[in-house]
Amino acid sequence: MYDGNYLAEKLRSASLGRDQATFLRNHQTGDVVSFGAFFQNAERMAAVLVANGVNPGDRIAVQAPKTQAMLELYVGAVLAGAVFLPLNTAYTGAEISYFLGDAEPALLVCDPKNLAALAPIAATCNVPVILTLAAGETGTLVSSRDEEAPGFKAVARGEDDLAAILYTSGTTGRSKGAMLTHRALASNSETLKDYWHFTSDDVLIHALPIFHTHGLFVATNISLMAGSACIFMAGFDAEVIRDYMPEATALMGVPTFYVRLLETPGLAEAAKNMRLFVSGSAPLLAETHDKWREVTGHAILERYGMTETNMNTSNPYDGARRAGTVGFALPGVEVILTDPDTGVEVAPGAVGILEVRGPNVFAGYWRMPEKTAEELRDNGFFITGDMAEIDAEGYISIVGRAKDLIITGGYNVYPKEIELLIDEVEGVSESAVIGVPHKDFGEAVVAVVVPQKGVALSEEAILKTIAPDVARFKQPKRIILVGELTRNTMGKVQKKELREQYKDLFG
Repeated sequence: MYDGNYLAEKLRSASLGRDQATFLRNHQTGDVVSFGAFFQNAERMAAVLVANGVNPGDRIAVQAPKTQAMLELYVGAVLAGAVFLPLNTAYTGAEISYFLGDAEPALLVCDPKNLAALAPIAATCNVPVILTLAAGETGTLVSSRDEEAPGFKAVARGEDDLAAILYTSGTTGRSKGAMLTHRALASNSETLKDYWHFTSDDVLIHALPIFHTHGLFVATNISLMAGSACIFMAGFDAEVIRDYMPEATALMGVPTFYVRLLETPGLAEAAKNMRLFVSGSAPLLAETHDKWREVTGHAILERYGMTETNMNTSNPYDGARRAGTVGFALPGVEVILTDPDTGVEVAPGAVGILEVRGPNVFAGYWRMPEKTAEELRDNGFFITGDMAEIDAEGYISIVGRAKDLIITGGYNVYPKEIELLIDEVEGVSESAVIGVPHKDFGEAVVAVVVPQKGVALSEEAILKTIAPDVARFKQPKRIILVGELTRNTMGKVQKKELREQYKDLFG
């Protein structure tokens, strides 16, 4: 039934003949969902999409709560030959307006509570259809799904056809849509499934969001391709995760998960049945890695990926998992370090910009050929912008970023976007946004702001002014008011010095 649809075939293959096996155990509802029931619902979702005018290649924009139905919608979009476009649930109306205007989706799915606010935005952006999807698995889309019969014949899609677009911030403040093909998603999940030894015996605690690469294209796709079960949680709750560990085998998380879990009583006993703890989306502090090993006896496996490339590297499953490193290039992925000015490979042991090439790499930025040409070389290597070094044994360490990207709680924040908002605040002369170390979030967004002469500004007033226009995770955790910004002789703000100056702001 899925023949000819490259990604759908891969997602379904491990559960063929195992329709009664458990795929999801829904923490919120208590429901146990089999692979057969899940895929039948995904087929119904595909039928609903087609009934609402969705054609192959059309974008399906989704800003909705994490639910079983949203996962079904993702697979349904793949079956219908559409391009899935998940949006962070924290995005504001202004941000959603940009994404809809840029991607021009055929359909928008949102939470019913946001319908009144998003409907006029969708109309302005000429989105023809808007449906709702609620946390309680109710709403227009679920009702329509239940009226359809399973048995949808998958639309033919090849390796090079688009399966998804994920938006990632740009240094100019304009977000870029990373185009991910069927091959990019399928190859990466197959590689990780084997590299991390996932089988049908595994039970993954799934507490990650599914508008993000980590939760959707790593955790979900791997589980489907391995035929593994998932304990499906709407969000992170340390005590609930601890309580599930005795009946699970694996957890994928961001560093914040592990910091919070270490504060949870009974962790050591609960973790005895677990075989794998994976961390990514932000750097894991060495002290967290060491403390986790001390308490649980397990070494966290840290990996490295990007929106544009899925996963690129991983510490080994069998072998030393070294704190402060992201391991080795995954099978099929090539990694080189280059000089940021010349693009020539650096000498062994030297620091350079990490470039990656492989079937996991995206097809370019949606409707941004110039930006694609800047970051995706003709030879297939993608310039990540991350500075790295490779030791004598081949372990890769990310040592900094050529660009000013901040990763907070696993989410990307580009300073320029926030600076543009702050600079528009009445009474602000200029600002510089930086990331500084934070125990829970990896990095915290901090804004260093220069008020106009004679103007009395407060941290609270600035935050209140920008809050309606930017997602909460992008908002500064502190605003520091100063007389002037540190500059070099060329007048460029010295963010490195600012980061050093405020590195202990959060203890």
